[in-house]
Amino acid sequence: MYDIAIVGEGPAGMTAAIYATRAGLHTVILERAFSGGQMSTTPEIDNYPGLETISGFELSMNMANHAKKLGAEVMRANVTGFDFSPGENIIRTSSGDITAKTVILALGASHRALDVPGEEKYKGLGVSYCATCDGNFFRGRDVCVVGGGNTALEDALYLSKLCDRVYLIHRRDAFRGFDALVRRINETENITLVLDSVVTEISGNERVSAVTVKNVKTDETSEISVSGCFIAVGMKPNTELLEGKIKLTSSGHIDAGEDTATNLPGVFAAGDIRNKISYQIITAASDGAVAAHMAGIYITERG
Repeated sequence: MYDIAIVGEGPAGMTAAIYATRAGLHTVILERAFSGGQMSTTPEIDNYPGLETISGFELSMNMANHAKKLGAEVMRANVTGFDFSPGENIIRTSSGDITAKTVILALGASHRALDVPGEEKYKGLGVSYCATCDGNFFRGRDVCVVGGGNTALEDALYLSKLCDRVYLIHRRDAFRGFDALVRRINETENITLVLDSVVTEISGNERVSAVTVKNVKTDETSEISVSGCFIAVGMKPNTELLEGKIKLTSSGHIDAGEDTATNLPGVFAAGDIRNKISYQIITAASDGAVAAHMAGIYITERG
């Protein structure tokens, strides 16, 4: 039996593993894909304290190697279910069951869909949710980015270096992202703003060739010719396996305070899966450190 089982290997999970193993706790990280989560696909990070600029991939590898060097085990497996019980939690995976005294849930969040005609049909054929993953396939072409937050702005800036023209489509007349990013957007000549507008359809033949856009103020529709449509309209917490097992908020996040404790004894939530004000790498890392500390206290108090 492990002292701590950490589900998810994003910044929250890896930081939790670092703090847990330094405290001498037998720790395993369960991750179905790769180290870093969303962070690993971020082209440039310039707000992590002490690192003026670093790629998300590099920071992910640094964190993962740090945790492994300290003795954290990493298991590549798909988690299929949970049986929570004080002091003896069972995590069911594609590679067998894992038992742990405490659990830190750090499953992160996933990209929200537009839910418009053509989106599902053209996934991987011009529709993408990761500019850094797929942007190079559209080098020299026209593309669009849909969204108004930091991710959409960062995606548009990244794609502007590869693509001929980037249409940035946002349903409001002002962006929700940081002012510094907005300034860079306005200064980039090959980014065209399409404001007060929503995408109503993604069309094409074998691949995406256009998006239909509706102006929400005038109801006028128009078609924009693009080879790619990058969707960045927010995230949803990965709590599907936890519904009915743990207390969730109306938004689907785990209801846990700054101590990361959930309503279940010995179960903690860290990172984007937890209900909180700010969803950043630094706040995810902070959650991970707190969760490991709280898990250690729980184990000690139970003897």
